[in-house]
Amino acid sequence: MAEFIATYGSLIVSMVLGALLGLSLYLPLMAGQLSLASPGFYALGGYIAAILSTTVFASTTGSFPIPILLLEMLIAAVVSGLLGVAVGIPALRLRGIYLAIATIAFVEVLRVISLNLDITGGAVGIFGIPQPFQTPIEYLWIALPLLLLSIIFIYRLERIRIGRALIAIREDELAAGAMGINPTYYKVLAFTLGCILAGVVGAISAHFLNTWNARQGTFDASIIYLTFVLIGGSRTFLGSVVGGMVFTALPEVLRAIADTGGLPSWLAQFLRDGRLIIFGLLIVIGTIFFPQGLVTPDLFQKRKTRKKNVLK
Repeated sequence: MAEFIATYGSLIVSMVLGALLGLSLYLPLMAGQLSLASPGFYALGGYIAAILSTTVFASTTGSFPIPILLLEMLIAAVVSGLLGVAVGIPALRLRGIYLAIATIAFVEVLRVISLNLDITGGAVGIFGIPQPFQTPIEYLWIALPLLLLSIIFIYRLERIRIGRALIAIREDELAAGAMGINPTYYKVLAFTLGCILAGVVGAISAHFLNTWNARQGTFDASIIYLTFVLIGGSRTFLGSVVGGMVFTALPEVLRAIADTGGLPSWLAQFLRDGRLIIFGLLIVIGTIFFPQGLVTPDLFQKRKTRKKNVLK
């Protein structure tokens, strides 16, 4: 067991963080908004934690207090939320592919800014970010409770008035507006909640990765996170959780297959380096054959119906 944790501890934590990033995209999708801004806010949260931990909260004792990490997460949440509102109000006037393009542009703007600022380390980034834990697996003490709280929050959100309003907007925005629902307010709310979650995950990831640079928030990352939701399931939060975990682990699985030997060299190289191509193919195939993803609300209803029939 100890050997397994030592070998796959980092991957397990990365899977949990991937699930959280999937949920950050799922939140605006609850209101039917295809936003790809999560990588930008993820990078922003990471930069906030990296800058604070290496300057303001720099430790000379060699250990980094966990309460300071929680404070960095809170600061990242506040800053991401405020910026999310500022970006969401004008951007959410757009719909469909136009909103996706606008949020991709926002991600690129943040990336270019981070590349040209001294405080972010420019193209090199920030290294030597202090570690609050001794081993990678210990980050589960922060990441796993955050995932559970996020799941509970979204589960409850979908069952109260706000969640029903978001779903109504997703199904028919004009009809929702005619019923007295303010689409702009609820869309900005869902977008901001996703931004906050992405920023908090970024703050954790900066310490987890020990380094942070502009490559954390790119168009490539947008495609990867989009895969989490579209293939995992865009109509239930469990789809985003499953998709985030599975597709975070997928590159490591493909790399292990490539390293087993016996494969043609071109195929082994493709499995190691062709992650974005594979993810793109999965998006195309998945949206054709599984338009709602692999995990759908009907999946659980069918299981309940089968159990009732068995009991009868």
